[in-house]
Amino acid sequence: MASTPFIRAVPYNSPVHIAPVTQFLRFCIVGTIGFVIDAAILLALVSALGADPYAARVVSFLAAASVTWWLNRRFTFAVVARPSGAEWTRYVAFMTLGALANYGAYAIAITVSDFVRANLWLGVALGSVCGLAINFVTSRAFVFGERRA
Repeated sequence: MASTPFIRAVPYNSPVHIAPVTQFLRFCIVGTIGFVIDAAILLALVSALGADPYAARVVSFLAAASVTWWLNRRFTFAVVARPSGAEWTRYVAFMTLGALANYGAYAIAITVSDFVRANLWLGVALGSVCGLAINFVTSRAFVFGERRA
């Protein structure tokens, strides 16, 4: 059975153009994997090792960001160039920007809306959408864009 183009990993020597909609769907899949890694490491560090939850969050974020950087460069954007420390740093910086937007949208929503404050999940959802949008656009344009290949 032939693999479908949607889930096929792309080798370094195969430059491929992937449609933006497909990139976005792949980015969402990778983000879900990153969430699971982030949450699992955070819970393990805090629950099993008694780590400080704030310090543990930094460790879990960096671990998840490292995994999603690798998966996004290979699976989502099919980057042909070899990975570099500069690319990883740029990626983590932009993911941090997305996280700040996520938190900012959440904070604004629960501050200005009694309804959202009573239904915090709406604030989380709004923040997630804002963070996702920023993370995808910045990854596509400034981290993994074609001029970076």
